[in-house]
Amino acid sequence: MKTVSEQLLSEKVKGSAEQFQRAKQVIPGGVTANIKYIAPHPIVMKKGNGSKLFDVDENEYIDYLLCYGALILGHGHEKVYQATAKQMQEAGTTIFGTPHSLEIEMAEKLIELYPGIEMVRYANSGMEATLLAIRTAMAYTGKTKIAKFEGHYHGGYDQVLLSVNPDESQAGEAAAPKAVPESKGVPDYYVENTVILPFNDLIATEKILRKHAHELSAVIMEPIQGGFIPADEEFMKGLRRLTEELGIVLIFDEVKTGFRLSLGGAQQIYGIKPDLTALGKVLGGGFPVGAVGGKKEIMMVSAPDRGRDILTAGAENEQKEDPLFHSGTYNGHPTVLAAGLATIHALEEEGAMESLMARTMSLRTQLERVYQKYGIAMQTIGMGSIFNIVLTDEPIKNYRDMNKADTQLRKEIDYQLLDLGIYTKPLNRYSMSTVHTEQDITRTVAAHEEAIRRIQQRPCQTI
Repeated sequence: MKTVSEQLLSEKVKGSAEQFQRAKQVIPGGVTANIKYIAPHPIVMKKGNGSKLFDVDENEYIDYLLCYGALILGHGHEKVYQATAKQMQEAGTTIFGTPHSLEIEMAEKLIELYPGIEMVRYANSGMEATLLAIRTAMAYTGKTKIAKFEGHYHGGYDQVLLSVNPDESQAGEAAAPKAVPESKGVPDYYVENTVILPFNDLIATEKILRKHAHELSAVIMEPIQGGFIPADEEFMKGLRRLTEELGIVLIFDEVKTGFRLSLGGAQQIYGIKPDLTALGKVLGGGFPVGAVGGKKEIMMVSAPDRGRDILTAGAENEQKEDPLFHSGTYNGHPTVLAAGLATIHALEEEGAMESLMARTMSLRTQLERVYQKYGIAMQTIGMGSIFNIVLTDEPIKNYRDMNKADTQLRKEIDYQLLDLGIYTKPLNRYSMSTVHTEQDITRTVAAHEEAIRRIQQRPCQTI
């Protein structure tokens, strides 16, 4: 049964409903990725421009999803378009299938910006990047287990699709969480060989890591859980000291946080050098991309001149080591790297990042003021240009703390906001872009107030 808010939205997006029914005939569940689904059906978009999205019913939305944070310059940025068109025109092709100069240029830029990066390999998504980072850590250490934090998401593959959003009745004690599969089809092997850690609890994390140190190749983490719950500074410093002591590779998954907290990601903010870093999203300027960077001695385990050629029958392989295999037809795609470099250069322009952070904080402050006025416990949580709206006054330090929040009210407000032309997936975080304007912020704050007023059914007041 549809909620009142879902019914309200349905009146505006009949074209989306029709498209969804059509899609369900040829696509399982009507969507090409589970995250694209919202009840009773997704809103099908037709075009984007700057900070706006337009659906198939010609409704306009101020976009705060921004392709889950990837579009930090907004939709259709002129410099990205120019860079990709220039690349294809000058190269005479979309892709070479060979090395090219943009691979080197982007690697040099990432090494310049990210403290923990000394060498770089490319992939085609943030998920592929985290997968490669884990394989690299295993190859380097010779150990086959990994540790991840409860509530952290690193991609939709077996090895890490555990304890992202587990039922607490199955997840064990907060200080000693259990591995809980988040999908059918995840083999028991990964449940048994993935150690789950409690985020922002250094004492409990240390106890678990010391117990398993002899078999752990890596700890992989989001420095900002879900893109909005920051690691405590002391927790981060303690984890870095501990992993160095125990010989465990520390992997920062900066797919969400790369370029959104600073040009050098979360590691620049915290002043910590991870051993390996996974990047994606913003790095592609709106195109699929992934990259792994890290210490030279670790990254060199993937150098092909040291290993056997596993794909060429009859190749001379005697006296060569087993390789860390990493390949991909589209790795380092020149059009993608051109878009990514154009994005980075735009962010490097004087005042660009400062203005983005200031507008983000302005929106957060004004939203908190609105909710306070209407007597709703609320806080905005995040860093840099990403944050989330959490309906509780209680401290939020990890996944389990989110159970303190009123997610039902937040969801009702989010559906009202969709009706009022403010777009993000219900319950999702907000991502800002360089093209969100003061007018956008004003409209967004007013829409939140109207959404609350509708739900509380009381006259709108003047802020």
